[in-house]
Amino acid sequence: MSLEDNKAVVHRFVEELNKQNLGIIDELMEPDFIDKTIQLQGLKVFKQFYTQLLKGFPDFNGTIEDIIAEGDKVWVRMTSKGTHLGELSINLPSIGKITLAPTGKKITVNAINIWRIINNKFVERETVYDFLNFYNQLGIIDYKVPK
Repeated sequence: MSLEDNKAVVHRFVEELNKQNLGIIDELMEPDFIDKTIQLQGLKVFKQFYTQLLKGFPDFNGTIEDIIAEGDKVWVRMTSKGTHLGELSINLPSIGKITLAPTGKKITVNAINIWRIINNKFVERETVYDFLNFYNQLGIIDYKVPK
């Protein structure tokens, strides 16, 4: 597949997830897909992750800010926004799983995703999330940038 084809797959995936079309996961991901960052493997587990995310943030929406393709990889800098209107379960490495009742808070999170695509299907992803800002916006932590 061409670099432009790979970028088109990512654009389509983001557009469909923004419409909450979780069927796109079955269509564009290999059955043994792995998310290296959050340690998820397989379509069912990945779909459960997005279902939980949309339960917590029913208006969740991602915007592609930059996209670069090289070989079988596509790097995507994204901004995602949503309002915490539903229960959200988060697994924090140092604390364990916590569940947050809806806060009504609007959040904005930046991330860089590195997708590996073979034959128009995602086979793996690694992500760098701005978790500190995400947790701060939800009130899980209270962090102020030093002046």
